Amino acid sequence: QVQLVESGGGSVQAGGSLRLSCAASGSGSNVISMAWHRQAPGKQRELVADVTAGGITNYAEAVKGRFTVSRDNAKNMMYLEMNSLEPEDTAVYRCNLVDYRYRVYWGQGTQVTVSS
Repeated sequence: QVQLVESGGGSVQAGGSLRLSCAASGSGSNVISMAWHRQAPGKQRELVADVTAGGITNYAEAVKGRFTVSRDNAKNMMYLEMNSLEPEDTAVYRCNLVDYRYRVYWGQGTQVTVSS
């Protein structure tokens, strides 16, 4: 059974930085892609960034140039480096994983709060 656990969320002032981590267990090497999504109160969930097994990354326009997604396949970890944070980045951030059978797994999420 695949389990995902996020960490690293918190409260920062605008312009600050945070680094989120997502620890995956139970997936082995059968991973097609991993991604970070976020959902702010009253808004729909949106994709923030994703990274394929081959290391190809993709970002939402709102975070390009500020956020960096990366993976450590040896440690089964995914990271999201978030710089120049804005109040609009406030949300619950969740990681997901798509395996070779295209099953999708989700973590519980970590809260990020950016104050102006």
